[in-house]
Amino acid sequence: MSLELRHLRYFLAVADTLHFGRAAERLGMSQPPLSQQIRQLESLLGAQLFVRSHRRVQLTPAGEVLLEQARDILQRMDKAVDTVQRAQRGESGELRIGLTRATPLSPQIPRAIYAYRQQHPQVQMQLREMNSLRQIDALLADELDVGIIRKRVLPDELVAQHLFDDPLALVVHASHPALRGKDPATARLSLKPFALDPFVGFSRDSGAGIHDHVISLCRNAGFNPRIVQEAGESSTLISLVAAGLGVCVLPSSCSHIQVDGACFVALADRGAASEIQLAWRREAVTPLLRQFIALLKREVGG
Repeated sequence: MSLELRHLRYFLAVADTLHFGRAAERLGMSQPPLSQQIRQLESLLGAQLFVRSHRRVQLTPAGEVLLEQARDILQRMDKAVDTVQRAQRGESGELRIGLTRATPLSPQIPRAIYAYRQQHPQVQMQLREMNSLRQIDALLADELDVGIIRKRVLPDELVAQHLFDDPLALVVHASHPALRGKDPATARLSLKPFALDPFVGFSRDSGAGIHDHVISLCRNAGFNPRIVQEAGESSTLISLVAAGLGVCVLPSSCSHIQVDGACFVALADRGAASEIQLAWRREAVTPLLRQFIALLKREVGG
């Protein structure tokens, strides 16, 4: 017969009360079986743990040593059980999340991640900034658990769910003729009249999702955009528009970045919205990931 956790629990009950009757009552058992279990434990350890008399029960020096060790063992065991159960419920562990540069500018994303952190403080979150193409590679390489990406054709190993639509806006200089007599806050412009305008935009390496989407929108409007300058940051592109280098198409969430001379105007073209998706490996769904996906979709309203 080997030493079991129940032996330690029986021992602690007696050691705490120094009374076999009260210890048996605490454990919900009768006294004779408890006494038998303590004798069995002493036999397994080859040491006397208690000095018993008609008047009182005392711990022996060996019992004092076991008392400290038994408390530590049971506390660690209880902690291990709690940790395992939290992991099974998706309440602990590590979650590696990919974000594009512009995605955090949408207020839904920081709000949803904040709500998740409040509800699951035991989860260690790693937020990594990378464009959609790099997130796809990182997901396939098991370097990310979930990515918040702009809609793309995905490999079969990945699955995606719609999160929300991020409307696209045209960024033009405040003096552009297209704005004459219009309020940028309420105006809606089509791309077609801008066929001859120079464009500035994300390089494909920096913002593949937006880059390809803008090209597609312009072609649907009957022209190929004449891109005169590329950059990797939305703030840089807005500054280029403010400097008069051209017009630009950006997610409307970037309008939080205010630069004098640049105006955001809603686009009227069909399909002028960028779909934001959650993507993950098809074979790597864990309780932790399910909890995150469910909460994010609920908070964002997807």
